[in-house]
Amino acid sequence: MLLRGGLVVDGTGDPPRTADVLVEGRRILAVGTHLDPGRHRVIDADGLVVAPGFIDMHAHSDLAVLTDGSHLAKTLQGVTTEVLGQDGLSYAPTTGATMAMIREQIAGWNGVPDLDLTWRSVAEYLAEVDRRGSATNVAYLLPQGTIRMNVVGTADRPATAAELAAMAAQVDRGMAEGAFGMSSGLTYVPGMFADTAELVALCRVVARHGGFYAPHQRSYGAGALAAYAEMIEVARRSSVALHLTHATMNFPENRGRAGALLDLVDGALADGVDITLDSYPYLPGATTLSALLPSWVATGGPAATVRALRDPTVRERVLHDVEVVGSDGCHGVPVDWDTIEIAGVRDPALADRVGSTVAALARGSGTPPGEVFLDLLIADRLGTGILQHVGDEANVRAVMRHPRHTGGSDGILVGAKPHPRGAGTFARYLGHYVRDQGVLGLAEAVRHLSGTPAARLGLHDRSRVAAGYVADLVLFDPTTVADRATFAEPRLPPTGIPWVLIGGVPVVEEGERTPVRAGRALRHLHPGARAGAESD
Repeated sequence: MLLRGGLVVDGTGDPPRTADVLVEGRRILAVGTHLDPGRHRVIDADGLVVAPGFIDMHAHSDLAVLTDGSHLAKTLQGVTTEVLGQDGLSYAPTTGATMAMIREQIAGWNGVPDLDLTWRSVAEYLAEVDRRGSATNVAYLLPQGTIRMNVVGTADRPATAAELAAMAAQVDRGMAEGAFGMSSGLTYVPGMFADTAELVALCRVVARHGGFYAPHQRSYGAGALAAYAEMIEVARRSSVALHLTHATMNFPENRGRAGALLDLVDGALADGVDITLDSYPYLPGATTLSALLPSWVATGGPAATVRALRDPTVRERVLHDVEVVGSDGCHGVPVDWDTIEIAGVRDPALADRVGSTVAALARGSGTPPGEVFLDLLIADRLGTGILQHVGDEANVRAVMRHPRHTGGSDGILVGAKPHPRGAGTFARYLGHYVRDQGVLGLAEAVRHLSGTPAARLGLHDRSRVAAGYVADLVLFDPTTVADRATFAEPRLPPTGIPWVLIGGVPVVEEGERTPVRAGRALRHLHPGARAGAESD
């Protein structure tokens, strides 16, 4: 295939240039002017940007890549690689008992598809991705909370020396099987019960393999700066590379305070700590309704939590923590029920709640909002997804300008009205924040969405428009590219992205999804090797 006469934005941040791009097999054969197409198919790229495919550094497609061959939310945006295993909770490595609990606990993130979760190891999960065929390339992070559940269970206590050794062994094996690093969810049970020393010990194993640590930290609210400082301390003590996931400062307490976060990052960078960060270009966050619960009520697993929430004494104590004190699950901030919007439910009988805030449901029923919250958790078996309207525009813009910034959708794809970031993040960066607002220049934005994340992942043969690189490419019209997904219609595809190639194969052609599953499971290799390298 010859992409003729496009504006090549190569992913390095260098200025754009008009050139032809010749693709042969899985790789780019040449980039230059007046290239001879030979017998290759010619695509007129005049007026289009030719860029590396985008890397979603924070994706929740762990089951979608196995069940959704089209995966329109990501493919139509130009996403060619997704980083899975986020927020410390995912599906490998597991035991049988852990898999059953995890499936219930994160149903609000990934749904409960008709899928036999028979794998147990990282190697088996990645093999399943390849066996089924994936719409996108997949890079996997070890979920620290799942690993703790495997070894310690869900109890709120320090790990013993033997348990810590067992967790480190699981990290070591998972990294050897191809994981790119480790994630944490430090506001979620049971990952939140790990102290700093435990995280340092596990991150030392990740560092030995040349991987990185991607924590969802202990607070993005009242204790945000202290939580960021702890993660930087973990990186210092373990020598692990640090990737601050969905890096922002949320809730009214942190309006306009992104500068304080970036000062912490810049100070650590100056000291030699290797830090990157990602963000999504929206104000509301998204999680599960059960995430707002205090951790003490969730230590027995999902079924025990549902039983406990029926106890009047427990209910009273939970509501005091959530509404008055500010629970650890809600970042230490007392909840404002007007900011909590129902985005999806597990039980179809509860579908009429979707699109309403907890406060609105309370007003409509004459029931206190806290009781609505608890009753919905019970009725939906903790499977309710929410939008949390707590962001700040000045913070969003400040973070995305940082030179170590990357793009991550944090897109939850299940539910009737999921966050539109799942289908709109990358087009929104290019349309709203680059073309319309000028927050980033075009070449810089493409670097944030491709070259910088590839460097963090160690994908040395991807995410650059240059000869010899894997032909993961996106062609978009810089004058029309735009997100169309809204909170009312969150699955609307973007405009202005007519072509997407994965490994030289068109997965989007003239704006339409082709039937191929061109993605594959990438595997991180030992330091010194080419991570994700493939034989042609």
